[in-house]
Amino acid sequence: MMHSAKRRDIVLVVDDSPETLSLLTDALEEAGVTVLVAVEGANALALVEQITPDVILMDAMMPGMDGFETCRRLKTLKALAHVPVIFMTGLSETEHIVKGLDAGGVDYVTKPVVPNEIIARMRVHLANARQTQSAQVALDAAGRFLMSASLDGRVLWSTPQATRLIGGLFTALPGEGYLLPAPVLAWLRRLHAAPGTPPESVAVPDPAGVRSLKLSYVGQIGEQEVLLRVMDEVRVKDEDLLRAALNVTQREAEVLVWIARGKPNRDIAEILGLSPRTVNKHLEQIYAKIGVENRAAAAMAVRALSPR
Repeated sequence: MMHSAKRRDIVLVVDDSPETLSLLTDALEEAGVTVLVAVEGANALALVEQITPDVILMDAMMPGMDGFETCRRLKTLKALAHVPVIFMTGLSETEHIVKGLDAGGVDYVTKPVVPNEIIARMRVHLANARQTQSAQVALDAAGRFLMSASLDGRVLWSTPQATRLIGGLFTALPGEGYLLPAPVLAWLRRLHAAPGTPPESVAVPDPAGVRSLKLSYVGQIGEQEVLLRVMDEVRVKDEDLLRAALNVTQREAEVLVWIARGKPNRDIAEILGLSPRTVNKHLEQIYAKIGVENRAAAAMAVRALSPR
């Protein structure tokens, strides 16, 4: 039985010059790369509807739609948002370099092209793009309740879900977001100074004693910036209550909590890292276990059990 070969990188070359196309195609194929060719911008836009390249080499100056406009249109497509575009042109004026970068390009080489140089640059940008994509996949898998903070206590970024959780407990800075509570900031600085020494999570103090949030450390994303996950401890209590009262599994309890909060199956699947089909399966089992016929009745049962 033959093992499938490692997937070859796919490079789309967009250029109206037969000489450039021939030179690059030969060099790229020799380097073990699959080459797609488009001789004009419209041709490139049609081609990417069928297959997504890993990197695009784009001639800046073409008749009709130029490379800058082609790049702008390509970058409006979600599947191509992180595909690196390297511009090629005979022009080396600064204004054209800036124009290429503003259009969404990541690099710029002048003609006549040197294949080995382009291949070297292409490999670097491919590696960077994949690293960025992997990080985003990791963030999605970790959940959407995420935020990043600086070591001076400022919340630099947070998802809408995390913002709703932290809004009532963190100090608001007018026009600048939020500031971490002093005990949380002290924990963060200790963790940064000696990774693995303090607890990997910390409770967020609530003077009113109503909310119960916890922050957990996800990773370092800059010299002075860390990524944190925001967890609603009240949600965990809801799940434990449902599991005991309704004789459902932990996962079924999690699905029930979000059903009671009015979330559709697609959102529940994303929050819990499941497929919508799996959420449907859990719902079928939940209905049978608690003796209801639909999600509205299941939500009502959960709300009836909730002490709040």
